[in-house]
Amino acid sequence: MSASVRPDRAPTSFDIAHLAGVTQPTVSRALSGSPMVSEATRKRIEAIARQLNYKVDKAASSLRKRRSDTLALLFFEDPTADESLINPFFVAMLGSITRAAKRAGYDLLVSFQQLSDDWHKDYEDSHKADGLILLGYGDWEIYRERVAQLSGQGTRFARWGSVEAAEALHGLGSTIGSDNRTGGEMAARHLIGLGRKCIAFLGHASSHYPEFLARFEGIASALAAAGLPPPLQADAITTEDAGAAAVHALLASGQPFDSIVAASDLIAIGAMRALEELGLNVPTDVAITGFDDIPAAVSTRPPLTTVVQDTQRAGQLLVDSVRAQLEGLPAPGAMLPTRLVIRRSCGSA
Repeated sequence: MSASVRPDRAPTSFDIAHLAGVTQPTVSRALSGSPMVSEATRKRIEAIARQLNYKVDKAASSLRKRRSDTLALLFFEDPTADESLINPFFVAMLGSITRAAKRAGYDLLVSFQQLSDDWHKDYEDSHKADGLILLGYGDWEIYRERVAQLSGQGTRFARWGSVEAAEALHGLGSTIGSDNRTGGEMAARHLIGLGRKCIAFLGHASSHYPEFLARFEGIASALAAAGLPPPLQADAITTEDAGAAAVHALLASGQPFDSIVAASDLIAIGAMRALEELGLNVPTDVAITGFDDIPAAVSTRPPLTTVVQDTQRAGQLLVDSVRAQLEGLPAPGAMLPTRLVIRRSCGSA
């Protein structure tokens, strides 16, 4: 049957349903990107819609569903050298989230939030967005209370962070994150393979910062497997200044170290700057690796060896998770693999 309708009226979703041999709700789900519709059926419906030159009336569709067809992306402030207060790692993820939302038929509302604000209450009675994506969180012990309240309001949301720590939330929202422990272990094993025996970790290693803690535990595991002493550790948040301060603290302690695994690239870059100012050569005197592979990592002197997190896959999964929740489907979390990109800061060509 050819795709055609009466020329005196605009095509409707009921016309598409008739021609495709499906119900009208199936057409609506397919054209909104719902995972409830099979790929073959979706393609057939989309082909008929194109032939009929059918346009989705988003306003009417949203009114019927009592939904805005909008997702809100909440950035939480991070101390940075510029005025953006946005971790450059999350800026990289913004592009993948935007594209994934577009493919799923959602507009994306980007909102900057201070962690001290009552951001979890802003969406309690608001219809600005159907669901939330959360990036960044600061102190986990404080943030988890806000997340529990958000879930108690019935908000559909997905967050980027520690998958292991999120297990304690007992199914509140959905968490996408990296395999931080393996990432730390890979970095340490590489340094050990280059003959380094005294590794220092720059970053907090406590339940308040579970992603950093998992990276530290991975380093400790690699050292123990090699019969080497446990890593040194100096607290640092994700800033260059904190990385520089951590290096000064290590040197002031008098404990020898020949290599550093930094909890983030920004910390690593600050550490490299401090080592240079103190007359120490990277990597001859101190080898160093980071975590994140932000754009600045390749521009340091020497270029920074770092652990890569899959921001493209992460953005897609965050959108998919919220969309599944809105469709009443299961939305389990996911732990994404990491990989090590080797550059000259660790002494390896």
